Amino acid sequence: MTTVRCASVAFLFSLLHSVLLARSESFIGINYGQVADNLPPPSATAKLLQSTSIEKVRLYGADPAIIKALANTGIGIVIGTANGDVPALASDPNFARNWINSNVLPYYPSSKIILITVGNEVMTSGDQNLMTQLLPAMQNLQNALNGASLGGMIKVSTVHSMAVLKQSEPPSSGSFDPSFGDLMKGLLGFNKATGSPFAINPYPYFAYRSDHRPETLAFCLFQPNSGRFDSGTNIKYMNMFDAQVDAVRAALNSMGFKEIEIVVAETGWPYKGDSNEVGPSIENAKAYNGNLISHLRSMVGTPLMPGKSVDTYLFALYDEDLKPGPGSERAFGLFKTDLTMTYDVGLSKGAQNTTPAPATPKTPATPSPSPSTNGTWCVPKSVVSNAQLQANLDYACGQGIDCRPVQPGGACFEPNTVASHAAYAMNLFYQNSARNPWNCDFSQTATLTSKNPSYKGCIYPGGRT
Repeated sequence: MTTVRCASVAFLFSLLHSVLLARSESFIGINYGQVADNLPPPSATAKLLQSTSIEKVRLYGADPAIIKALANTGIGIVIGTANGDVPALASDPNFARNWINSNVLPYYPSSKIILITVGNEVMTSGDQNLMTQLLPAMQNLQNALNGASLGGMIKVSTVHSMAVLKQSEPPSSGSFDPSFGDLMKGLLGFNKATGSPFAINPYPYFAYRSDHRPETLAFCLFQPNSGRFDSGTNIKYMNMFDAQVDAVRAALNSMGFKEIEIVVAETGWPYKGDSNEVGPSIENAKAYNGNLISHLRSMVGTPLMPGKSVDTYLFALYDEDLKPGPGSERAFGLFKTDLTMTYDVGLSKGAQNTTPAPATPKTPATPSPSPSTNGTWCVPKSVVSNAQLQANLDYACGQGIDCRPVQPGGACFEPNTVASHAAYAMNLFYQNSARNPWNCDFSQTATLTSKNPSYKGCIYPGGRT
């Protein structure tokens, strides 16, 4: 949910919103890992994906059965080379040509291959030899695509972990680890020259694992929170996802690569884990993924990249039961292998307006007495920042309430301010909950009133009158 500040932009937003309702969102993708022995047939997975608003799939390899199954679906496909293939790709142009001949040409364009990722998190692998071979491998694959007249249609890149950043807090100070030096500069030069994206794996989940405070959890889950102020830009960040992505943006900008687009190659939250793991749960996973999807659909963007949504590949389509490590590593799947949902985050087609991702309400430290229900409304307090109001708006509309009245053409769209839109959404959330005082808390930025805030044709639902 975003606040639009001029009539022409409002018209464009309305047009865009109509398009999004009529079709799937091109910025929502998903990772399809295969470290498992119980996955459904690729054909069944293809049908499942077509029933959702997911428009892109990232594979870690180039499984021909999956690529074939996705033919003529219109679903964009990211395929990858293994880290073990990087040396051969770097040293032998013929190996690169044969890789394209085997993994791309038999399927394209019926199978909509859009990107090839060379290796996964190579720059933080600790293998200096592999790191130095990464750019030549990417260049040889690009040359092979050019030789097949596909250079302008399929991009080549690599995927990085957040550990490529030396600093990420505050976001404006984002910078790459200087130990990567010319290696990173060469990779970024390749991205810029070919128009390929910088692919990154931000995981607010891992940030919470190292900081267990309740306010950190709320910040990571897109729940109402007090925010984090970036003194470098005077921006208050209201969620960890935006903060992490903008740290990458700042790092790219500081290196002189403002033109390079960012793609979130992986992000997710496990729904269960071992008894000693902090953070995994159905509630947290549903809140993170559901609120992230709502945030992407709002087209708010991030503070440093406003007005658009970064292409984001959720992790993951299914659990991978053969993955090593703690239990959480095997519990990221949004869908079960019987093709049912692990939990519902509103990815089914037609669910764009009703993303059900409720998060546990934050109870005030000192709950106020329950007021009379004879005409009770929830409204923002008088001195609340626009950033906090925007966060409240995003949160409320991400819980499955009907926010169409504050969208362009809606009865409550005017006045077109974040304060007005947030007030309507916060009240509707309160009314649709249990009308408990803590349903009108919003990190202590809201209050209950007996004065009806309705105006003109904009009717605020209230208690019994």
